[in-house]
Amino acid sequence: MKILEDFCTYLSGITSINKNILYTICLSLIVKIIFSTIKYCLKLVIKGRVENSRKVYIINQSSQTVLNIVEVLFHLFIWLDYFKNFMTLISVISAAMTIALREIIMNFFCGIYIRVKRPFKVEDRIQIDDLKGDVMNISALGFEVLEVSNKEENGQSTGVVVCFPNSIVFTKPIKNVNKGFKYVWNELMIKVPLDADLVKNKKELYRIINSNETVKSIPRKMITEIQNITPDNRVYFNKYDPIIYTKIVDDHVELTIRYLMHPKKARYIESVLWNNIYTSYKDGKIDLFIPS
Repeated sequence: MKILEDFCTYLSGITSINKNILYTICLSLIVKIIFSTIKYCLKLVIKGRVENSRKVYIINQSSQTVLNIVEVLFHLFIWLDYFKNFMTLISVISAAMTIALREIIMNFFCGIYIRVKRPFKVEDRIQIDDLKGDVMNISALGFEVLEVSNKEENGQSTGVVVCFPNSIVFTKPIKNVNKGFKYVWNELMIKVPLDADLVKNKKELYRIINSNETVKSIPRKMITEIQNITPDNRVYFNKYDPIIYTKIVDDHVELTIRYLMHPKKARYIESVLWNNIYTSYKDGKIDLFIPS
């Protein structure tokens, strides 16, 4: 490091800046250049070795997070002698600046919490207040969510990207649709006349729901996921197969089909089921209630 010390001494003579401060700044710049080079080379290696784009993204995110933490530790070690003076300087800065720095630090450590505790991960569908969407990216200070429409219970993407600071995990309740397992319960309600043959209608509805290949395969997958999650979480269901509930409402009967499905495929599955129900209605196999 003799060359670096001589260089800093030379710069100090030109700029009249303290030699030790220049030396510390130069060390920080060297660390920054080294870590930037490592990150860039690592991205190239991962891109060349891994073909699956999803795996490339996950590995890149994990490696970049680790390298960012290590880099911060190096910088803290380099500036350790000036840290006390730095904290003293911060204490006399204006209130607005103090709040801004506090938010940045809070978001950084909340980012570490998200990585370690994993209240949600990339591709999970979450809801914060009235906004629902799929997590696209999680960075050191914030995360991005691709919004889905709230017009329907299981809406589709609106194409709008919403950015949140990481600190929101401590200030807002976050609903995670995919936490623990991928599937959720959905209900489809069909109205039939009071004098309709309920046995016939239920038999046809069971045929429709159980003939859907996507819905039919989920109960077996759900049982496996429940078995995997129970050591850490107390989660159980009494029934996994589709079931139809009956309820008399005024001048008609409500037949509610309850079934498991993937939240991101909800609208597609509902559309397929309704098409089949309509076909059965036209064939006289289901009696739909039509208000007069």
